[in-house]
Amino acid sequence: MPEEVVRERAVALTHIPASIITEAINQLCYRDEVIRDSPARIRRAPKETAGLYPLETEEEPPSRPHTSAFPSGPQARGSLSSDSSGFSRHTAQEPGEESDKVSREEDVSDEDGRDATLLFLKPLFLAEHGLAHRLTELLRSPHPLPPTDVEAAISWAEQSLGLQLAPGQRAALRAATQHKVLIITGGPGTGKTTLVKALLHLFAAKGLRIHLAAPTGRAARRLSETTGREARTLHRLLEYDAATNSCRRHRNNPLDTDLVVVDETSMVDVVLMHRLVQAVPPWACLVLVGDVDQLPSVGPGAVLADCIASQVVPVVRLTEVHRQAQGSWIVRAAHAVLHGELPASAPSGNGDFFFIDTADPPAILQTLRQLLVERIPRKFGFDPVQDIQVLTPQVKTELGALNLNRELQQLFNPPAPERPEVRRYETIYRLGDKVMQIRNNYQRDVYNGDIGRIHTIDAEEQVVLVDFDGRLVDYDFADLDELQLAYACTVHKSQGSEYPAVVMPLHTQHYTMLQRNLLYTAITRGRRLVVLVGSRKALWRAVMNCETTQRWSLLAYRLQRLLPSQT
Repeated sequence: MPEEVVRERAVALTHIPASIITEAINQLCYRDEVIRDSPARIRRAPKETAGLYPLETEEEPPSRPHTSAFPSGPQARGSLSSDSSGFSRHTAQEPGEESDKVSREEDVSDEDGRDATLLFLKPLFLAEHGLAHRLTELLRSPHPLPPTDVEAAISWAEQSLGLQLAPGQRAALRAATQHKVLIITGGPGTGKTTLVKALLHLFAAKGLRIHLAAPTGRAARRLSETTGREARTLHRLLEYDAATNSCRRHRNNPLDTDLVVVDETSMVDVVLMHRLVQAVPPWACLVLVGDVDQLPSVGPGAVLADCIASQVVPVVRLTEVHRQAQGSWIVRAAHAVLHGELPASAPSGNGDFFFIDTADPPAILQTLRQLLVERIPRKFGFDPVQDIQVLTPQVKTELGALNLNRELQQLFNPPAPERPEVRRYETIYRLGDKVMQIRNNYQRDVYNGDIGRIHTIDAEEQVVLVDFDGRLVDYDFADLDELQLAYACTVHKSQGSEYPAVVMPLHTQHYTMLQRNLLYTAITRGRRLVVLVGSRKALWRAVMNCETTQRWSLLAYRLQRLLPSQT
């Protein structure tokens, strides 16, 4: 690749496989004069490309950034100075010590961690840095709960709600009355929902103001259903303004609340969490609920895992599977996967979790058709489109979301004179199709992951109406890129959602995506039935592969430095 092209197109190169550009980029990074002379300075990079990839990897960059930073080599460390590269250099005073000084004129910050030099884009540096400091402030400030006989209050909550809390749940309630910030984590069947209900009941009885939130619309609705209280998306809670990419609720205009409870916290990236904690007033409590063993956020960082790893943010881990969940083969399968064991099917077909051993993709597709059209509806009474969600590890390949959606659309909603349709690029949208909103749209009040059915296609007006749980939302034909067919979707797209039934193909063609946390997340999406269809080799690979793409972050380290007395 000609050097002048690399100079001019340095930003665009972040989207090219590292195997092509590694040598060229490494040479340029080590030569001040090349970076200094580049008209396309890194400060011009769009914020969506914030997840710069390690140059050592041979993998394609992800479609969206997953990491807050990336490591730079020792030679790069010597040349990356603020006057030569567009990076802000933050050299530690001592080995392993970070600097809090940031030049706001630059877009990227670089600082020394304990094990490697990490290079941060400025917005991610500020978000991670600000998040650590704000969590520290909250943890050090007084608790809003008035003096209380905690044991008596817990017993009262049990009696008034008709509950019998497990020791771990009682410990979590005690912790919530003592700590301003608390993390509650645990797998399926461990009683997170019951605990949250008791917590809300106890705080409300003391007259405290409560706000509930979740990262997606579906997760917020589920939280509202399980608690009987209003829950909003985090963006709605923060009064996010898409036009200005800012929130009306912030440090100088905080929420009018004494307790904020966030569900599905594993989905929250570092930028959104920073915005949230800035809007939590100094006197309020923050309770973060989530399953740290699920897939991390699509956006940058691994906030829940990092806060737990810091060992300075109070954590209650629920491990006891409650009696009502012990009979669920779904719960057993999920916990087996977490422990690196192959999940067992329910015996004699009487249960809610099954694995069907099928070797090749055509046979898997045929089995999927039989399950969706005949076997599951006949035995369990599920509607094949409304109640059953097909999940898959990937978008592409024969068993990926794109091809499965084409197959299932043809199966459940084939072309017919009475079904008008519209084509948008490679996708055909047809009356009655099951579709998913794939990005947040605050004007329409629909959010990433919301599922609906196409209600009307008006060719004359070039408008499509989609029914989202009884609410009609209109889309111009030009806006249909916000929708994708949803007969099948990736496991990542299912985060924060639950379905009556889940069916998932597993094959070694998904090899790179066969990971323990992905399989675990998929299994825990099903409420009443989960069926895996595929090869035992692929299942074994997913169970045994607990390696995940490293997310470079200093959040845990920052928290440890700011709260050393608690480590």
